[in-house]
Amino acid sequence: MSIQQLFSLHSDVALVTGAGRGIGRATAIAFAESGASVICAARTQADIDASAELCNAALRKYHPNSSARAVSISCDVSDESALENLVAKSIDVFGKITILVNNAGGAYPNDPLKTTAKTFNRDFNFNVTSAFNLTRLCHPYLLEHNGRVINIISASSRYSQAGFSSYGTAKAALEQLTKLLAADFAPAIRVNGVSPGTILTEALGQYLNDEVQEKMTALTPMKALGEPQDIAAAALYLASNASRWVTGKIIEVDGGAESTTWPF
Repeated sequence: MSIQQLFSLHSDVALVTGAGRGIGRATAIAFAESGASVICAARTQADIDASAELCNAALRKYHPNSSARAVSISCDVSDESALENLVAKSIDVFGKITILVNNAGGAYPNDPLKTTAKTFNRDFNFNVTSAFNLTRLCHPYLLEHNGRVINIISASSRYSQAGFSSYGTAKAALEQLTKLLAADFAPAIRVNGVSPGTILTEALGQYLNDEVQEKMTALTPMKALGEPQDIAAAALYLASNASRWVTGKIIEVDGGAESTTWPF
């Protein structure tokens, strides 16, 4: 099989959560460029509509004779009934799901002495329980097609840094969940993760000014912050046959940083 064939997602159907912006949008587009049909899911309809159109433009450009297409389905991943609806609609449209990217997640930096149990549990549920629930719901369809699950984690899962006791704990749990589900589902379904470092997204942008960005860049061995496409490229590898012998692994895409680049 040629390298081009190894990285092809022709005939795949990928469900990507958090696909309205940033890493999720970049991943959805990368999958479309590789020939997959894509379901763009997130809470904001306008955002996922825009992402789906970008995916369809990529399909028209790179796969003009393909029947693959992208659609958008609004979903709050914290709502289990909404997840059930997302999976049902995806199957209604495409008849299958072969790739799942659990990308939706996030949390604000926190002071542990001012963080309530309700907030801590909310962050855990948003980042971990939602991924567990959606993977469980997609399992029967993934099982039919030697499916792949890709969880988008975070370097916060392994860094010791102040202000991240809630988010870092949740992402560490998601990393371990990735490894445990890989053991549960092997060999029929591969489960892997990508752990991004500091990526230039809108979520990060609210904290950035020139001084902060310079500090973060200086703390990164590659002397540059990451782009969403850097994570999308790793996700593409894990979604494709190029990684057919890889499961239960976490790819760290972080510019070489082995400690926090958070400058506050």
